[in-house]
Amino acid sequence: MIGRLNHIAIAVPDLAKASELYRSVMGAKVSAPKEQPAHGVTVVFVELPNTKIELLHPLGEKSPIANFLARNADGGIHHVCYEVEDIYAARDKLKSQGARVLGDGEPKIGAHDKPVLFLHPKDFTGTLIELEQV
Repeated sequence: MIGRLNHIAIAVPDLAKASELYRSVMGAKVSAPKEQPAHGVTVVFVELPNTKIELLHPLGEKSPIANFLARNADGGIHHVCYEVEDIYAARDKLKSQGARVLGDGEPKIGAHDKPVLFLHPKDFTGTLIELEQV
């Protein structure tokens, strides 16, 4: 069911500074910022040969990333995203095995314009998991 690693998301307090760090210090290809109002974030993607890093910055007062940064002022890893072929089949199988899907349980369109779901971190050794349909 689980596919390849799509990205690792890192919440950052300063998006421009974090982008420049990956671009200049690490020598990575870094995208322009993209606002995602439906998710309350601005994202920047750092492209790597085998996956991506998603830099997350709060967008708006109700951003879940603002809450994360309030607890982790320097930022940090927010979630890990895995690809799945069929997000509905994956959701149903995971729920049947006791995993909790966050929100209303229905996929939303994510930053890559594909359906995504988030799984409760308490069900996955303290890690927030995002599933993205490929």
